[in-house]
Amino acid sequence: MKKVTLLLLTPLILLASELKQSEEFLEGKRIYNETCASCHGQNGETNPNMKLTVKPRKLNQSILSQVQMSKMISEGAHAFGAHSDIMPAFKYVYDEEQIDSVALYVSEEFNAHRTKKIVKLLQESENSTLNETKMLRAGKKIFKRNCSLCHGVTGNGESVYVEQSKENKQFLYPYNLNKIILDEDQIFLYAKFGGHFWGTNKEDMPSWKKKYNDIQLKSVAKYVYQKIKHKAE
Repeated sequence: MKKVTLLLLTPLILLASELKQSEEFLEGKRIYNETCASCHGQNGETNPNMKLTVKPRKLNQSILSQVQMSKMISEGAHAFGAHSDIMPAFKYVYDEEQIDSVALYVSEEFNAHRTKKIVKLLQESENSTLNETKMLRAGKKIFKRNCSLCHGVTGNGESVYVEQSKENKQFLYPYNLNKIILDEDQIFLYAKFGGHFWGTNKEDMPSWKKKYNDIQLKSVAKYVYQKIKHKAE
């Protein structure tokens, strides 16, 4: 009798779970259309009419996971290293559940292929044959030679090159890597394919795959993640 009852209850539990998720999805859609669509567009491809120096990212190409998306919506981009305040903190407008519902809607409606895409790119990348110490040493060397020109020697996003860009109105806004939200694999993929591939409007963050191989770029990612991001925490 207990087994029969359980079999009868299982579909009801699954239905209740699906209904709750559907309600969360619809709530996220409602909030997105009311608040986010004016910048990010109805389809997550960014509103082309926005007259901003730093335009909103294309959410259908975002590298962020759903959890990371929730954090970004809640705290705003500045909390995670952006030198622009165009993406504000919405924790003062919406509660945690509402923010999570928006992240769910964005992830499922615009960027459902995100995880599969990242897994595929990582699987296709060359695996490291260097030990961690050698990778950190190589990553530091490449970072100081190339990345520090924009991100600064300490990774804080401040450099002479950035100041010059403001003077000639080119407006570079490199992230403060001490606060970056990305994990090590995401940093690697971001460096390899560049910001435009992952939804930025401008190509300020270029693709480095033509200059450096996967092992070298993974070394940079390891250095940024372990020696710049975690050192600052």
